[in-house]
Amino acid sequence: MTRTPTSTHDSLARELARRDAAWWRDLAARLAVSIGGVSTILFIVAIFAFIGSQGFEFAWNRLSWSELFFGTRWEPTVSPPTYGAWAMIAGTAWITAVAMLVAVPLSFCAAVYIGEFATGRRREWLKILVELLAAIPSVVWGVIGLQVFNPMIQSVFGVQIGLNVLNAGLILGLMAAPIMTTLAEDALKAVPDSYREAAEALGATRWQVIYKVVLPHARPGLSAAVLLGIGRAFGETIAVLMASGHTLMAPGSVFDSAATLTATIAAELGEAAVDSDHYQALFVLGLVLFFITFAINLLADRIVRGRRRS
Repeated sequence: MTRTPTSTHDSLARELARRDAAWWRDLAARLAVSIGGVSTILFIVAIFAFIGSQGFEFAWNRLSWSELFFGTRWEPTVSPPTYGAWAMIAGTAWITAVAMLVAVPLSFCAAVYIGEFATGRRREWLKILVELLAAIPSVVWGVIGLQVFNPMIQSVFGVQIGLNVLNAGLILGLMAAPIMTTLAEDALKAVPDSYREAAEALGATRWQVIYKVVLPHARPGLSAAVLLGIGRAFGETIAVLMASGHTLMAPGSVFDSAATLTATIAAELGEAAVDSDHYQALFVLGLVLFFITFAINLLADRIVRGRRRS
């Protein structure tokens, strides 16, 4: 049976219509992806521009940068006011360091067990539980630090105040660990199985395969997990405010109360008069926090890219 010219023409028209529809769908998808990517950049630029517009004039004309970074007194409401943020910078660094000491070994050990030892349904349940831990609100972690860790630290270490660097560091470490575990497990899973099989064929034990083969090849992903954890610790507000004691003094040990940049902004911004020097100084703290976070992420990107090239 031969096709008539009319049926051939109809088939060609349908094919052209199908191709046109596919082309328009492809164009719409490409536009949506492009708009999403550009919007992310524009949002970041807009946030930076907003923060800078609120504190730029004060930072440029009336603020002493040496006092900001090295001054030990933050008293913006007295006369004359002082804007020394060293105590908050030091408190942020102390709490972040303690958080990483807690989160890195905890998350890496959990990732190794989930990725290399757990199998089947056990692995799936563990991954679900880790993701559920990541979904706990920060205010709940703050309540845990206030009601559970506070008396525990007082009892175990014999200190008068349990709201300190150790408490906030433990809370932040537990908050960062689930996200770091998920990223670290993905990095371990990305290592080809052929590497493991080759090492086992040479007589390596299970732990030797993990330590000598899997972890070195997963280092870029593990570095990204650590940096995400540091960013989580730097940017956390309410849990730190509740667990650290919020004392505007540079800590000398993990048992001292401390204040962080984010907690200070959250605690004082609602009370500061709009466009006052105090109000603008808080936005300058936001700029400092923005640049510190940006520097950490830039350094992490350099480390990861350098490792991938090698």
